[in-house]
Amino acid sequence: MTRLFSSLLFKVLVAIILGIVFGTYLPESINRVFATFNALFGQFLGFAIPLIILGLIMPAIADLGRGAGKMLLFTTGIAYGFTLFSGFSTYGIASAVFPPLLESHLNTPEVITEPTADLASYFSIKIPPVIDVMSALVLAFIIGLGLSFQQGSKLKPVVVDFQTIIMRLIERVIVPLLPLFILGIFAEMAFTGKVFGILTVFLSIVGVIFAMHVLLLLLQYLIAGTVVRKNPLRLLGTMMPAYFTALGTQSSAATIPVTLAQAEKLGVSEKVAGFVIPLCATIHLSGSIMKITACALALMILEGMPIGLGIFGGFIPMLGIAMVAAPGVPGGAIMAAIGMLQAMLGFNEEMVGLMIALYIAMDSFGTACNVTGDGAIALLVDRIAGKD
Repeated sequence: MTRLFSSLLFKVLVAIILGIVFGTYLPESINRVFATFNALFGQFLGFAIPLIILGLIMPAIADLGRGAGKMLLFTTGIAYGFTLFSGFSTYGIASAVFPPLLESHLNTPEVITEPTADLASYFSIKIPPVIDVMSALVLAFIIGLGLSFQQGSKLKPVVVDFQTIIMRLIERVIVPLLPLFILGIFAEMAFTGKVFGILTVFLSIVGVIFAMHVLLLLLQYLIAGTVVRKNPLRLLGTMMPAYFTALGTQSSAATIPVTLAQAEKLGVSEKVAGFVIPLCATIHLSGSIMKITACALALMILEGMPIGLGIFGGFIPMLGIAMVAAPGVPGGAIMAAIGMLQAMLGFNEEMVGLMIALYIAMDSFGTACNVTGDGAIALLVDRIAGKD
């Protein structure tokens, strides 16, 4: 029970409930306090996002350049391939299913993020970022790739120290304040009468995303089972302890011991499992990219924004790389994705807040999907590269 009450998911759910209650029953003067906090936190988040991109992506790319040669290449390629497949298949299914599913909300344009003068902040402070998002992304790739080809670089310890600072910023400042930020968003929506439409949208898309998670895992183990000539359903069943452990921990890293043990029960060699499982806890994010792609597409449909493949065709591959930098904390992947949601899809502050709420509400299921899929990757790598 202590773990439940201290989890980010529980805090976000409480924040949503309190936000609805406060926005519905408290006077405007009090709700404007929450609006003021959101204005300040939004500015700080905008300032921090480029730093998060630099601090997490640079060392992640640098680390991927080292290691076990052929096995590293196969593991990274399969994991990224699964992640890309998940993102693009999610786009295809969601772009077909979501418009009719959300049709009743399309008659009220900008129902989610329409600006309102009814609940203004008392004051705001501009905190311009030191570098824009795309520049930070390009710089992170350049430095990360450069470091990956160097041994004993004097810059590497600086990059690692900067990563530590950014991870502590996320863990001790941004993540603890997210529930209050979400509370403010839902208080404003309740105050302006938008909240029940939002909750309906939440319920509409969560079931679809969960069904896609199940289909993705079945397909991953169908591929792995075909390659290793074993029953896919039995293989998937063997990984269920890792799935349910991840539901509780909300962290791929924290689930590594269970995932490793179950992967060995699949028949994966100890050497391959010991290499692939910890690596995939960082680089395999099929469930996470599915949640972000589906939720982003749903919000864009509701806002009447373009959702063509030309837009998501660039967003999904970049997101798959950026999320490799996600730290092993609940909500880490969405933190790494915020910059691209803003720069590539045009999300504003309120849409980002809703994305965070949606993502965290389903974080356990996405993490469980990532972790369970790691077993399929381990089977494939063991078959392809494990003999060397």
